[in-house]
Amino acid sequence: MDKNKNYLSLKKFCLGEGIDIFGVADISQVRDEFKISPKVSQNLDKAICLGVMLSAAVLSEIDIVPTKLYFHHYKIVNSFLDHIALRLCNIIQKKGYLALAIPATQIIDWEKNIGHLSHRKLGFLAGLGWIGRNNLLVNEKLGSQFRLVSILTNMPLKIDQPSKKTCNKCMLCVSMCPSKAIKYSPADFDHIKCFEKLKSFQAQRQVEQFVCGICVNVCKGK
Repeated sequence: MDKNKNYLSLKKFCLGEGIDIFGVADISQVRDEFKISPKVSQNLDKAICLGVMLSAAVLSEIDIVPTKLYFHHYKIVNSFLDHIALRLCNIIQKKGYLALAIPATQIIDWEKNIGHLSHRKLGFLAGLGWIGRNNLLVNEKLGSQFRLVSILTNMPLKIDQPSKKTCNKCMLCVSMCPSKAIKYSPADFDHIKCFEKLKSFQAQRQVEQFVCGICVNVCKGK
């Protein structure tokens, strides 16, 4: 099978299982950024990026604080993504290639918001959207109202190209951010202010983990 046929076959499986957005990125130039053993990552040159939309109804309940319903939804969507990623890995391995699923949410350093890798960066490279002012991946149709998972592989696949779109004049997330961490330029996003607000939400027992969702709720795409 050639790269295009492999790509279409995997995409068909994923969309049939409930995945909403699918893309493939070349990771050969960003592997050094991963918090993964080089013994593993050096043999993997692509990332399959999968996204599932979040419930607009659940998000709409969020006002100035995250809700317990959103926290539960957040966990369930991540679990669903991990489940599909595992199944996709098995398909790839049965075809004789390597595949490594990176959990949808497994943070190594919460204060710096660092995981084994950046799903949003891989999603950008895979053409799923752009990095918005809210420091999240923004998809043209879904906004930031989706979650991501990544599968690293050496399977021959067609590569998607990064998006050239931006948030343009939209400033909704800037005005709604309770910590004032979101600035006009995505490069100026204040990770520390964001993390401090997440800690305060947890301390107030709004949620049991460092999640917010306020900027996600207002970033709806077009």
